Amino acid sequence: MTTDLTAIPGSLREMTAVVTGGAKGIGLGIARELARQGCRIALWDMDQDALCAATEEVAALGVEVQAFQVNVSAQDQVEAAVAQLQASFGRIDVLVNNAGIGGDRLVTKMDLDFWKRVIDINLTSQFICSKAVIPGMVERSFGRIINIGSRAWLGNRGQASYSASKGGVVSFTRSLALEFARNGITANAIAPGIVETPLFATLKDEVVDGLKKSVPMQRIGQPDDIAQAVRFFAEPASSYITGQLLYVCGGRSLSSPSV
Repeated sequence: MTTDLTAIPGSLREMTAVVTGGAKGIGLGIARELARQGCRIALWDMDQDALCAATEEVAALGVEVQAFQVNVSAQDQVEAAVAQLQASFGRIDVLVNNAGIGGDRLVTKMDLDFWKRVIDINLTSQFICSKAVIPGMVERSFGRIINIGSRAWLGNRGQASYSASKGGVVSFTRSLALEFARNGITANAIAPGIVETPLFATLKDEVVDGLKKSVPMQRIGQPDDIAQAVRFFAEPASSYITGQLLYVCGGRSLSSPSV
């Protein structure tokens, strides 16, 4: 099957992008960058107050923004949000599966509910959201699915559930790429390292210093570092890149030990 190149948007300015977990941290950084390129933005998050603030911030960049309070691990909520967005914006071109939670607990101290919650939010949500938007992408022979994983998929002590969920993201992304490459849909993943987010800001100074020293570039990543990688994968020009994992970690994936 040959993709009709005339159906491919000419630039990000013609696209609609959904960013899950988009109200703060990495998600907000991604939303800002895509908005700067002219994308219409849909912010999905559970934090209503943060959603309101993020919507104002992104809209100030001169694009249309819609906010949805969505539990991305609840299929009915995701499907309802997709239907509403397609009715108002007409299409969804880019899905950034960014929503996630941490999961720091030793296996012997981890109960099943804890394990399931991390897997549901970090991995199952990406399946639910992707499945909801893919039919429209197939119909238009164009789509970009960008899944946010983590360098921790390589394994970290005390992060069995988190690492497993992010390892699942890598495998899920590869499978998506194979299933929908013929439909003009690309699926790629990004593996951030240590990034300065609201959660990171709660760490003690000595912990931050130790983490910084573990990064070959000797600095902590910023949400905009991840956003630039998302922008690259979202571009129409990236049409021949799919099923890939891009580390954005300051070199930490190369040789730094797990911490």
